[in-house]
Amino acid sequence: MKQWLAAVVLWSLGGLGLAQTVTVGLDADPPNLDPLLSSALVDRQVHNQIYDKLVDLDENLRIVPMLATSWRVEENGTVYVFTLRQGVKFHDGTDFNAEAVKFNLDRYRSAPGSRRSGELSLITNVQVVNPTTVRVILKEPFAPFLAILSDRSGMMVSPTAVQRLGAEFGNNPVGTGPFKFVERRRQDRIVLARNENYWQRGFPRIEQLVYRPFPDDDVRVANLLSGAVSIITPVAAKDLAAIRNNPNLTVNNFPGIGYQGIWLNHTRGPFTNKALRQAFAATIDRDVVDRVVFLGTALPSNGPFPPGTLAHDKSIAVPKRDLALARQKLAEGGRPQGFSFTLTIAPGPVLAQLAQVYQAMAAEAGIQVRIEQVEFGTLLDRAAKLELEAVAVGWSGRPDPDGNIYDFVRCKAANNYSGYCNARVDNLLNRARTVRLPEARRDLYSQITKIIQEDLPYIYVYHPQTTIGLSRRLSGIPVIPDGILRFRGASLGGQ
Repeated sequence: MKQWLAAVVLWSLGGLGLAQTVTVGLDADPPNLDPLLSSALVDRQVHNQIYDKLVDLDENLRIVPMLATSWRVEENGTVYVFTLRQGVKFHDGTDFNAEAVKFNLDRYRSAPGSRRSGELSLITNVQVVNPTTVRVILKEPFAPFLAILSDRSGMMVSPTAVQRLGAEFGNNPVGTGPFKFVERRRQDRIVLARNENYWQRGFPRIEQLVYRPFPDDDVRVANLLSGAVSIITPVAAKDLAAIRNNPNLTVNNFPGIGYQGIWLNHTRGPFTNKALRQAFAATIDRDVVDRVVFLGTALPSNGPFPPGTLAHDKSIAVPKRDLALARQKLAEGGRPQGFSFTLTIAPGPVLAQLAQVYQAMAAEAGIQVRIEQVEFGTLLDRAAKLELEAVAVGWSGRPDPDGNIYDFVRCKAANNYSGYCNARVDNLLNRARTVRLPEARRDLYSQITKIIQEDLPYIYVYHPQTTIGLSRRLSGIPVIPDGILRFRGASLGGQ
């Protein structure tokens, strides 16, 4: 700890000479800066500065123009025609145009290892009408389409850079965004510089963005309190009061649109047995998790859709702890004396505390939980390969319900860390994508929620708040419920 704090002081002193530099403290080192391969919220914090998207979100989660200035929907929702912003350049000096949009959408749809292919699977063709017009043909109506383009599937990377760098693109990313990539030192920092030729005149205002990973909550908040960083996210519940009591700092916290919980591997280990999955799930007391770990700032969860979002169904009860049920399921599963498994988590004291709470709860039913901590990027890689028996990984959430579930519980989906496969669920998921009426979509998602509560590819435990601690000198960062910090309009007073 002393070594960390010493490093904080040195970094702070070193930063004094950097005018209009904003240093951001994150809870992990972003695993991948190529949107094609990314599956982590922390990646998106950096992506959104390097890459513009076709569309963006506003404070009310409405779709607003970005690189696409307008669009129209034709042929019963199966054709989208986008008009593109003119005069936009990638950081390497090449033109952003309709050919670039086609390159990006085709790459996301078909490149090996793409984490975006599921999101764009209903696209059948992307046509270049002229340099500023793109026509996207869909197999069938696709309600979440614009919402999907407001995230990584809508991020425009430089085709020239991708073709030149190949697999190394993620280490030298090039977009059209307000900040350009400068350098990266793994597990230490990512440095971005102002894009002097940004298409929005007068932006960005700050000269440099520096991202630093601090998995330890204590170290992250110590950096903010010392002034070594200007902003941190997330903020541990125990640290909120310390920030609020500091006259130089403030806190933004608001309901998020994501969830946290535990993946259970259906392909190996004890959780191939459904009754054992149900036994472990029945040991979890979500109210205790909220009170003990999050000091009342989280919401116990009944599924992937938080209260207040389109697909949330309040008639579906939040599962309660039931040790009698847990013991009954252990007997049904042929393990009346209990069983053991390994729960893998990323580093961090809150995650460690959370895992220990799960461990204590399960032990009361005779279930022994071994806790394994693994670096976040490695954890995601191993989870994707279905190497882990159980893994605590959440999701930051998307404005359309499809983004909270389609690529997670569908058979062979990119982010399906359980290996779960249920043809009925797949059918309902695909139907929910094509239905326009909100009530009809909500009914389909409610059916899915009830099925996965029973099958348990994932135990939905809580919906976290988005928490941001920042210097009062820092302004111009909009509060968007997706939790992404957008620095295009940020400014740092007093320098």
